[in-house]
Amino acid sequence: MGPSARLLVLILLSWSGPLQGQQHHLVEYMERRLAALEERLAQCQDQSSRHAAELRDFKNKMLPLLEVAEKEREALRTEADTISGRVDRLEREVDYLETQNPALPCVELDEKVNGGPGTKGKGRRNEKYDMVTDCGYTISQVRSMKILKRFGGPAGLWTKDPLGPTEKIYVLDGTQNDTAFVFPRLRDFTLTMAARKASRVRVPFPWVGTGQLVYGGFLYYARRPPGGPGGGSELENTLQLIKFHLANRTVVDSSVFPAERLIPPYALTTDTYIDLAADEEGIWAVYATREDDRHLCLAKLDPQTLDTEQQWDTPCPRENAEAAFVICGTLYVVYNTRPASRARIQCSFDASGTLTPEQAALSYFPRRYGAHASLRYNPRERQLYAWDDGYQIVYKLEMRKKEEEI
Repeated sequence: MGPSARLLVLILLSWSGPLQGQQHHLVEYMERRLAALEERLAQCQDQSSRHAAELRDFKNKMLPLLEVAEKEREALRTEADTISGRVDRLEREVDYLETQNPALPCVELDEKVNGGPGTKGKGRRNEKYDMVTDCGYTISQVRSMKILKRFGGPAGLWTKDPLGPTEKIYVLDGTQNDTAFVFPRLRDFTLTMAARKASRVRVPFPWVGTGQLVYGGFLYYARRPPGGPGGGSELENTLQLIKFHLANRTVVDSSVFPAERLIPPYALTTDTYIDLAADEEGIWAVYATREDDRHLCLAKLDPQTLDTEQQWDTPCPRENAEAAFVICGTLYVVYNTRPASRARIQCSFDASGTLTPEQAALSYFPRRYGAHASLRYNPRERQLYAWDDGYQIVYKLEMRKKEEEI
């Protein structure tokens, strides 16, 4: 019993009066309680001492293991850095070899014998295109890429208006949708909660595929009219082009695209039937028909009336094609594989006839194994805006004159 307890007992014993017996029992009760408390405190001290000893033993055992783990982590980090450096060197060597030994142009044997496209007797004009501008550039290489973020589903389109405000971003998610997102600037689009910064523009008819185009304040897109592809009527496999005013949010013009029995031009992007593109010359359409289900077709459109000005049969195959774009009147077709590997520009067609397939640079996209659902060229920035499995990517292009040798 501790000193405080003894003092308390002496004080109680010194009391006198008729409650002496009750006080005696109370003192005994308190002595028993104090003894129990002291016993528990002693047990707690013993347990604390034991736990502290066990913790010291555990610490002494773990310290060597942690030192070994730290050394192994440093070794793994060094090995990973070494492997990364080797992979970088290997990719640079592969890029160099691909540049020195590009893939063969996509010109098939029967076209070489018959004199190339334009001799198939399909009634197409296939005349040389007269350039409206003095644009005479072609791609030298796809120089670099920047992944902005991941927004939306695996297929979609994001772009800028080459004739409109330089900062505004347009995002069209999905292959059958009726609502476009408009961001005031690129910075707003890259935010985590980007959709809150966007205004929404709803079109009267859903678009088909990822072939939409924003040009001069208008949204151009293809819709499936009643009886369109899969409709089972006389309009089977035809599509209607819509010209939609983004500011007024009204349809200002529409036209049935003058090609029958349309099929997807890209074998790897089967939701798109007409892929609209813009370059320094204006608006173009990439498509394919059952009349020649092996190759792509190209058409020049009037952006005011949606009339088709000229059409061409190109030598570029549909097989393994995933997307395309136009620069200075030249169609560049991007190919890939399934499953996806490194995308490459393997076929080009110059509507003006200035650039021959032998002069065109057949280049690979940099160090990414993915599948492009859409590619949009911005002639003002000379950049490609790509949608790759939900990732929004910007590719910078290095250009050269068409007359220059590779």
